[in-house]
Amino acid sequence: MARVMLIEDDTSLRESLRLALRRQGHEVEAVSTGEEGLRLLPTWPAELVVLDLMLPGMSGFEVCRRLRAEGSLPILMLTARGDDFDIVTGLEAGADDYVVKPVRPRVLDARIRAVLRRAEPSAGAEPETHGDLTLDRLTLTVAKAGVPLVLTPVELRLLFELSAAPARVFSRRQLLEAVWEEDYLGDSRLVDACVHRLRTKIEELPAKPVYVQTVRGFGYRFGPVPDMSP
Repeated sequence: MARVMLIEDDTSLRESLRLALRRQGHEVEAVSTGEEGLRLLPTWPAELVVLDLMLPGMSGFEVCRRLRAEGSLPILMLTARGDDFDIVTGLEAGADDYVVKPVRPRVLDARIRAVLRRAEPSAGAEPETHGDLTLDRLTLTVAKAGVPLVLTPVELRLLFELSAAPARVFSRRQLLEAVWEEDYLGDSRLVDACVHRLRTKIEELPAKPVYVQTVRGFGYRFGPVPDMSP
């Protein structure tokens, strides 16, 4: 169960989703504009935001960018259509996942629970050092040269998944199933957008990544690859 901030302009949809999520056990605060959501969040700390992209006044894209600039609060965006531009722009703005409307409440609830599971710690794990990165799976923290990094749950899960098997190449499909837990979604844009955001935080030169490397035609791997020469 979670504290969910729902930002949706459509009155009937907002109320139906609010009631449905409450029946699923979530505590829900529902508002109609991004401005209202941003104003309430400091006094009503949500665990996740469900955000419509098409809002009056401040757009959902701008709300997403502002939330992401302030921290790692998970964001699940709602889009009225499977429009490539909307989806890619929303993911690049910092959303962790998306659902295309009309959405069934049970599907939305499943996505919310999947996003929140990404923030669950791994019991008994010891901190790991990879170059100047320190990964602690127990406390869900990452530091670069001793400086803590602010990563979203999905960015953490992706980094932990890749770093658990250095040099192994993961396909986008494998990462979707391991990190997003939704094999029916099959949308590699989720992986690519998250890799892009992660690189901006952990790499010295995101355009020339050392840690999250692209293997063209296959997927991604965590480096640097160990030297196997005798």
